[in-house]
Amino acid sequence: MTSPLRPDIGEVGDVFLTRSEIARRVAELGVEIARDYAALDPILVAPLKSSVVFLADLTRELRIPHELDVVELAPYTGGEAGAIRLLKDVDGPLADRHVLIVEDVVDTGLTLHFLCKTFGLRSLASLAAVTLLDRPYRRLVDEIPLRYVGFTVPDELFAGYGLGLEERWRAFPDLHYVVPVALSQAATEAA
Repeated sequence: MTSPLRPDIGEVGDVFLTRSEIARRVAELGVEIARDYAALDPILVAPLKSSVVFLADLTRELRIPHELDVVELAPYTGGEAGAIRLLKDVDGPLADRHVLIVEDVVDTGLTLHFLCKTFGLRSLASLAAVTLLDRPYRRLVDEIPLRYVGFTVPDELFAGYGLGLEERWRAFPDLHYVVPVALSQAATEAA
């Protein structure tokens, strides 16, 4: 079952992960992270915007003292493919802190690699990452400290639970497949 919301970019398709499946896994991640970071007072740093919903749920499940911060990133336009620039940095110093980067999706690893290089220059106590969704088969960068993975997912587009496409569909509580416009048009023509 699909729902045409923006025919120029595609349709929202079937549910891939329900809100209860996501909640269950986020709770498990919270337990794992709390165990590993007990007494370390980590700071969780998430890139805006897609990671915010995951960050909010994860922080509620993390039963240890910790802090939150966000960064904002953007691709360089007209430059090298995969180049990233920092629009908003963390608000405070990271020296001697245990930093856990909270990502929505890690696929090529370029964004996470950029954050690791950026934070790595700040004399951290430790650096690791957690992601809700992982696509390890799309990796272009191998040297990333991805320590916690919610779900390994297929090479599909998803919307909901903070993930959007063209700024749409982020508020859906479940994670849905997105049917790209070309497939959507082919299905309509075949009907």
